[in-house]
Order: sequence, then structure tokens, then C-alpha cells
Amino acid sequence: MNTIRYELAAGIATLTFDEPGSPVNTMCLQWQQDLDAAVRQVLQDQDAIRGIVLASAKSTFFAGADLKGMMRLQPQDAPRVFREIEQVKKNFRTLETLGKPVVACLNGAALGGGWEVALVAHHRVAVDNTRIQFGLPEITLGLIPGASGITKMTRLLGLVEAQPYILESKLFNPREALKLGLVHELMADADALRPAALAWIAANPKAQQPWDDKAYKMPGGTPANPKIAGMLAVAPAALKLKTRGLYPAPEAALAVMVEGAQVDFDTALRIETRYLARLIVSPVAKNMINTFFFNLNAIKAGQSRPKVEGRFQPRKVGVLGAGMMGGGIAHAQASRGIATVLKDVTQDKADAGKAYAARLTQAGVDKGRMRPQDQAALLARITATEAMQDLQGCDLIMEAVFENRELKAKVTQAAEPLLAPGGFFASNTSTLPITGLAKASAQPAKFVGIHFFSPVDKMKLVEIIRGAQTDHETVARAYDYVQALGKIPIVVNDARGFFTSRVFGTFVMEGAGMVGEGIPAAVVEQAGLQAGMPVGPLAVLDETALALSVHVLDQTRADFRAEGGTYIATRGELLVERMVKEFDRNGRAAGAGFYDYPVEAGAKKSLWPQLKTLFERAHAQWEMQELKDRLLYRQSVETARCLAEGVLTSVHDANIGSIFGIGFPGWTGGAMQFIYGTGIDAFLHRAEVLASRHGQGFVVAPQVKDAIRRHQPNY
Repeated sequence: MNTIRYELAAGIATLTFDEPGSPVNTMCLQWQQDLDAAVRQVLQDQDAIRGIVLASAKSTFFAGADLKGMMRLQPQDAPRVFREIEQVKKNFRTLETLGKPVVACLNGAALGGGWEVALVAHHRVAVDNTRIQFGLPEITLGLIPGASGITKMTRLLGLVEAQPYILESKLFNPREALKLGLVHELMADADALRPAALAWIAANPKAQQPWDDKAYKMPGGTPANPKIAGMLAVAPAALKLKTRGLYPAPEAALAVMVEGAQVDFDTALRIETRYLARLIVSPVAKNMINTFFFNLNAIKAGQSRPKVEGRFQPRKVGVLGAGMMGGGIAHAQASRGIATVLKDVTQDKADAGKAYAARLTQAGVDKGRMRPQDQAALLARITATEAMQDLQGCDLIMEAVFENRELKAKVTQAAEPLLAPGGFFASNTSTLPITGLAKASAQPAKFVGIHFFSPVDKMKLVEIIRGAQTDHETVARAYDYVQALGKIPIVVNDARGFFTSRVFGTFVMEGAGMVGEGIPAAVVEQAGLQAGMPVGPLAVLDETALALSVHVLDQTRADFRAEGGTYIATRGELLVERMVKEFDRNGRAAGAGFYDYPVEAGAKKSLWPQLKTLFERAHAQWEMQELKDRLLYRQSVETARCLAEGVLTSVHDANIGSIFGIGFPGWTGGAMQFIYGTGIDAFLHRAEVLASRHGQGFVVAPQVKDAIRRHQPNY
């Protein structure tokens, strides 16, 4: 056996998981074969066995399934997958029904298939460390827990109580597991696990799983219980409303829970396997595994970070501009122990920025996530000031002032001399090219873009923009700074709109362009929602301010004129310009955009009635699938153009950036994975059709096609 060590000593059979050449244990094909062999050995030795211990030679217990192997599966592999999963479960059932006590020694994380391995045991002993995580995150990868996880968690916790841990992939630490009854003992360290396991085996020579006891009853009742039946009557509709029918895994998991609760244990296991075998070969699962596991881990591992020695540890960081963005950045820094200087032109404005940070911390106190003394310590790290001199000695100074070149140049020149030796300067601009802004810097090599998204406390992504002269060290330090805040960095090269703002602009302007074609605004919004975007394009335009879009348009025209050219605005841009300049509809902050925003408390926004009069055309023709395709394809084409132009340098930055920065639908796996998941040839054909009907935005040039094929991942 290569991945499992089997030892029998003094009546104790120990199965130690130790996958060679891997930092973690996985349910790879070799492990499945080794489990077969280990179980055969247990059966052969059963008369000499008093108990069984499941242990790990790694720093964690078990990581779960072999996701790389899953990426290679095709639909025709489903029957084989079904047989393999059933064989794993057969081995699990052999161990837990042998009549010998089984104990799992959880020295570290047990996630997904790893937690399902732990559930084989009658007794679970874990290290008392709140950083250790247990649970079933499969739903976040487009899968379901299919190696007995749903069946067992439902029988341990009940149909209602198990839902957060199955349908929402809620994880838990050892102490939480103890309270739930999912772990039975906590030990101070890993060395104490085995003695505790042996003591329990000695005290419990006959052990069985709760569901194998003839007196077992499901906690809370089965679907036959009227209260449970009432809840289950509305649960599928509520779930469909949340997933919009785009994510099959949560619906499959709920079906497994309910169907499995009405039959015997072994039948429930087969039901679970059938659903998993279908999901595991589905395009959505592949898309989500690719991005939320492989791409995300690539970024966490620093694959986009320049290979520069040493890690930057920010101690004191200055933020220029104390608006909502600056206050949010200050809060993010202070919550991670970084001393922050928050400067604005007046003390009142600086204090207002700190007050915004205080409101964010108060929300944590109110919800019990933060103690008042911790709140006080966090706010003490923020110095609100109007004095430029207070920035003296900052390792990093970042401007977050209004999107105006002259203003940004002014604050850069005033603040940059106050940096600590070796410090660097950053701009939080969302659209203005970094190379141009760096002209105001005395050290353009130490000038970088660090683009936060609003609201900072909720948005995980930060876009790092390398200017033409920005050096590797500065990009690496910016990467380290973002990770120090607990956020997700992507690195892009400088260009107008960078990556996220540029692609985001195609989404909202394609939506506005549809309104300009005479399509009802409500239909346009519904197309965005049905495609899987968090909100419709018109609502997003209102949130980001129509006036800002027009300001960017004016700046773009001016830049083109300065370069001797002419910028040709799109249909969507021209419509937004009319909304602002003709009808004074500037966006949500102004109380009027594509939507009306009533001042009455509790009143809901509604689409501006005049949109119908001004723009709708009775003869306009539209088909919902085509509208959805336009919104998704337009963004993916623009993302591929960014890759071809070198604005993006990796597919993982493209996918993670599009999902966490723009809200591209998670079921697609991101803007580039949408192309690969659709199939390159099929995508290009559909884009060609859309281009013939809706213009240049959908044209995929030869060099873009080359980039798409060149960057296709290979698993």
C-alpha cells in the first residue's frame, strides 16, 4: 500500500494516511485501491483486532477528493465514478459495522472527503485548536458531499440543523464540533490523541454508529413530521430563488437529504452516490473546481507575485482622502494591526472617515464578533488628521482622492517626500492609467496602482496595477500588503480601465445599449439576473453613479484628442450621457438614475417611469437567451482581449478578478473559464453570430483567438 500504512500491534489496527509526494492526503485512485487492500487486511485480522485507529502522518488529517482527477472526467465516465464511490462506501461500512470500535485522531483539518473519512469512526478525538477546520465545502465547488457526508450529517444533526453544514458549506472548528456532538473529545496537542483513542477503545469494546442502533430516531424528525414537512414544502422554492437555477449542487444536496431521510441507511447512501456521479462530470462542477480551488490557490500561493526575496510587512500606512473608500481602507488596515494615518484637507473630513471606520467596527460588536476593547484598540490605530506632516515615516502612502489627474498629482508630490526610506506610493484609482499618474512621482519605479473595490469591508478583491516603470520589488510589496489585509490580489499591467473597470464597463454599457435599442429596462435587468450577475446592469450603473461614467467618458474623449484621435462612444455610453446631461439622472447617491429612490423609510426603489416613454420601442424584438448571452459574452470577449494585449498575464487572475471584482457568475468559473467551459470553438461561433447582430464588441480578432488557445489550462 502506497498511501496507507497498516499496522497491527497489541490488538490495535492503525491505518495511517500518508500520500507520498503530497503535502496532504487525498482520495486519489491509489488511495481508493489502498483502502480496498487495508480493509481486506482488517477482515483477515479481525479476530486479533480490539479496535481501529484512523490517523494521519501529515500536518492535516485529510484534504478530500482528488480534484485534478475530477477535472479530467467526461460525461461518459459517470457510471465508472458511481462504481468507485460505491466501493469506497462499501469499505467505510465494513469498518464501521465490524463490531470493533473505530476512532479517528484528528490532528488537523478534515474537509470534504476528509471529514467523510472522519465520520467512519464511532469516536472522534481532535486537537483543541480554533484554527483547525472541519466540514463539507463541496457545494462551493459545484459538488455535493457524496462519500456518505450528507447521509451521515443529516442523521447526526437532523434535516433542519444539518442544512447550514451541507447546503451552505458552513465550516466549524473543533470546539464547535464538540458542541454539535460531531467530535467527542478535545486534546491539547497531537501527541495526546492516540492515548485518548486507546483509552476509549478499551472502555467501549462494542461500538456502533447511531443509525445502526435499532432504537435510532432522526433528530427533529423525518419528512413525515408535519413541522418538517411544512419546512420542506417551501425549501426548494427558496433555494431556487437563491440559486436562480444556475447552481445544481444545492438542489441535489437538498434532494439527497430529504430522499435519504425516508429510506434505510444503505439505500440513502446509494441515492447520494447517484446524485454525485451526475454532478461530478457536469460543466458547472468543472468550472467551479477550476476557479474556486485551483485558480484561487494559485493566487494565495503567490503565482502572480514577482519573484522577489523577502516579505513586506507594513507597519505604518498613510491614506490620502477620508471618504467612504479611504475610511474603508483605514478600517481594513487597522483591523489587521497596521498603524494608519487617515488624512484629508480638513480635520472634520478626516474625522468623518474615522467615524465611518468606527461604524464598521460597531457592526462587529453588535453581532458579537468583536469585543468592545478590541474595537477601541482597532480605532486607536487610526490617526485622523489634516496635517500632511503626520504621514512622516509611512512604509506606504496611498491616495484615494477624486478621479482627477491634477488633484492626484498634487497630493502625490506633497506626500511622497514623507515616505520612510525604501517606502513606496500607490494610487487607488479605478480608471486612470498608472503610467500617466506616475509622472507626478519623483520615483516612478516605486509608484503602483492598488485598486480597492467598494465597499472595502465586503469586497475581497484588490487589483494591483503595474505601471510602465513600476519595478518588480514594488509590485511584490503591493502583493504582500494586500495579502496582509486578508484580501485577494491580482496583478495586471497598465491600460485604460485596467482589467476590472474595463470589463465591468462592457457589462453595464451593453445593458444601457439594450435600453437604447428600445428593449424594456425591466427585461434588461432580468437578463442580468437570469445570467447569474448579482444585480442588473442598470442598477449597478446607478450604484456606481451615472455621473462618474460620464466623467470617465469625457476624460477618455479628452485623452484621445490629446493623442490626435477621436473616441467613438458606444450606444450605451451615449444613452448614459443623455440620462445625466439631458435628464439630470446622476445615480443613486443623487436620488435619481435608471431607478427612482424614494426618501420614505422602507420604500423600495423602482425603475424610472420615463424610461418607457423615452426609450422603449413597441417594435423592438428581443429573446431572453440572446440578452443573457450578450451580457456574458461581451465581458468574456473583453477579458480575452486583455489577455491578448498583456493587460492580463494569467487565466487565474482573469477568472478570480472577474468573479470577485465584477460579479461575473460563479457557475461559469469566471470570464475565461466561461470560454473554456463552453468549448473554444462553440464560444467563437456564438461570438461571431453576436458580432453580426450587435457589433464590434463581440468580434474576436485572430490574435485574441490565439491567446485563448495558448492559455487554455491542461489538467
